[in-house]
Amino acid sequence: MLGSHAIQPAEKSSELHARAGAAAADRASFARAEAKRGHARAAPREDEVRGDPKGTGRCVRLLSLVLSFVPALGTAPSAAQGSLPSRPWLDPALLPAAKAEGSLIVYSSTNEQEGLPLFKLFTEATGIKVDYVRASDAVLLPRMAIEFRADQRSYDIVQTATINKMPPQMLAEYEPAEANNISPDARDPNKRWHGVYANYNSPAYNTERVKASELPRSYEEFAQRKEWAGKVAIDGTDNEWLKGMVQYYGERDGIELIKRIVATLRPVVTDGHLAMARATGAGEYWVSLNNYVNLSMNVKLAGGAIDIWVLDPVTLFFGQVGVNAKAPHPSAARLAANFMLSRECQAFLARFGRLPTRKDVQSNPPGVIEMLTQKKVVTVLMSPEEERKWQRQFDQLFKGR
Repeated sequence: MLGSHAIQPAEKSSELHARAGAAAADRASFARAEAKRGHARAAPREDEVRGDPKGTGRCVRLLSLVLSFVPALGTAPSAAQGSLPSRPWLDPALLPAAKAEGSLIVYSSTNEQEGLPLFKLFTEATGIKVDYVRASDAVLLPRMAIEFRADQRSYDIVQTATINKMPPQMLAEYEPAEANNISPDARDPNKRWHGVYANYNSPAYNTERVKASELPRSYEEFAQRKEWAGKVAIDGTDNEWLKGMVQYYGERDGIELIKRIVATLRPVVTDGHLAMARATGAGEYWVSLNNYVNLSMNVKLAGGAIDIWVLDPVTLFFGQVGVNAKAPHPSAARLAANFMLSRECQAFLARFGRLPTRKDVQSNPPGVIEMLTQKKVVTVLMSPEEERKWQRQFDQLFKGR
């Protein structure tokens, strides 16, 4: 059985919190929620920023979910992907000790509809009980820092898109065997984190509002689409995309281009990437100036009238996994990290439109990665200081008008 405890942000919840069931709300503090799960650890009250990360919120909810009630979304991997092999990620050097530990505590920003059935696969293969704690990146990062300073052994692995921003001493140096099968760009040279899925960025459009023949062939052409004014959206935290644009165009030309686009389109600044993808698929917005490709694909797979098109540059960062340097179950933690990089795990996540970091896992729909990589891909991995700098720049450009 797998337990889940989730912090529900007032902001950014939609893109990472596709919730399952009618779990009861609990307005108590996170510490009370932790106590209910049998790991009563003192925790301060935290402001939640975003699940991908950035925003604010204080609403806390305790979920007790049974995996059999969690629906699997998306479509199954295509037949071309073939049947999965026997589980090579079950490292015989780790498995006996991991089974003896018997438990695994996961901190993750991935919504329960993906995370719970994913770790059910891990439990079925190993017999190891999993406790799944879901919160946004911006809640998890300060929480883990506080627990590290307090010498608390609170979790085993963390799975978010911002592990590269964590101080290296908080993460165990570990190279899972399955890391040999992922993209070199998705491997931390210091072996503190590894990419589980790829967050490519691209514009998206409503296929009922806009014809494919009308789509801009470059970002420069966006600045000529006066008829789209007020009908274009962008998430208010897309600082990675902004940095990628400036890296590609150069600082002066890149900033000037963004200013022209903003002046012409008057983009609506939204709160949540998945919410924006759904709104674009529903026709509320005609175009998403930028969004995560996997979320646009998720809405398309669910029947939304949305599709992507690809322009130079394509900004890329990764959903990552790391092992706690103070993991209470170190062997189970390492085995789980190996699982997260496995073909089995990434094929499962592809059902939701997530894009794999492995070449032997086909994207869903097929051919998405091949289409994206025909353009110039700019990988963006920022420190906390860089992120603050680029968020300030984003706010000035998109919110200061």
